[in-house]
Amino acid sequence: MGTAFSTLNWWAIIVATIAAFALGGVWYSPLLFGKAWMKVTGLDEEKQKQANMAKIFGGAFILTFIAAINLGMFLNDPKVDFAFGIAAGAATGIGWVAPAFGVVYLFEQRPTLQWFINAAYWVVTFIVMGGIIGAWR
Repeated sequence: MGTAFSTLNWWAIIVATIAAFALGGVWYSPLLFGKAWMKVTGLDEEKQKQANMAKIFGGAFILTFIAAINLGMFLNDPKVDFAFGIAAGAATGIGWVAPAFGVVYLFEQRPTLQWFINAAYWVVTFIVMGGIIGAWR
């Protein structure tokens, strides 16, 4: 009998992490929500240039990897398939992540649009990661 970590599909988790990171690149670009996100956060290109991008991207990748591992643990059953992975990802994003963000954003008095952009990204991200992890058996 192995541990929860020994039976994980690490390739699926790595690919799910990379897919989530790529989705974030598009989501927060000017193609989708980048301009609105920068406006509601008060960021601009000058502030972005001054930021420690290695810390931001490295930290974001590690945290996304941890999220994919956690989702992988929930989906670590031979009966899990693509459809169940998508449903579990949606339940995770809609049922846990978006409400948790919402509570924090309410107390911090952040704009609703900022909550929507960030929470929706994580809902879609968990759906994508769940689909990848669920399908990769």
